[in-house]
Amino acid sequence: MTAPACRLYLITPPEIDDLAAFGHLLARALDAGDVAALQIRLKDAPDPVIAAAVDVLAPIARSRDVAVILNDRPDLAARLGCDGVHVGQEDASCAEARRIMGRDAIVGVTCHDSRHLAMEAAEAGADYVAFGAFHETGTKVPRTRAEPEVLEVWQETMQTPCVAIGGITVENCRPLVAAGADFIAVSAGVWGHAQGPAAAVKAFNAEIAAGLAERAARPG
Repeated sequence: MTAPACRLYLITPPEIDDLAAFGHLLARALDAGDVAALQIRLKDAPDPVIAAAVDVLAPIARSRDVAVILNDRPDLAARLGCDGVHVGQEDASCAEARRIMGRDAIVGVTCHDSRHLAMEAAEAGADYVAFGAFHETGTKVPRTRAEPEVLEVWQETMQTPCVAIGGITVENCRPLVAAGADFIAVSAGVWGHAQGPAAAVKAFNAEIAAGLAERAARPG
């Protein structure tokens, strides 16, 4: 039997004023511990700004085997050569994102607190489904509040990986890992950490390991 696994999924701040400076910050964060993916999420930014961010940040991530995911825009993600795209319920459908990105790209789908939406996404070929928000978040106004049980049920019944998102910090992530999250998606919990992003990544990985140990120790 394969041991349960969970990895960190970083999301950029909603605005990046100095790309070069943020690139250095990102490099230090990625060097501090395991990170599976970087989602470039620059809401409402014009295409040239997003393209510039991808040009600077993608090489930093890929040189460390971190997948580059673009938020919302499969058309732009495909044009810029991103590894994948994350779409919300108001964005392109999973099927449309797959058509645009190709069969080898990563396609993730926001499913709020709904297993029904997640099952539809999984059936449409999503590579992962994202549940949340689990906590209050300053990054966006969450439409729904999810409970850890949705991760437990999903992990027990489905094979498509699940991502926990929304207000996740070093202090509150362990129960979500223990409940069954395959990935912990974090933005402000890393970039706004009191000791800096590198310390945050290191601390998140320690908490993920502890959460996985709790998950493995559960009966059944």
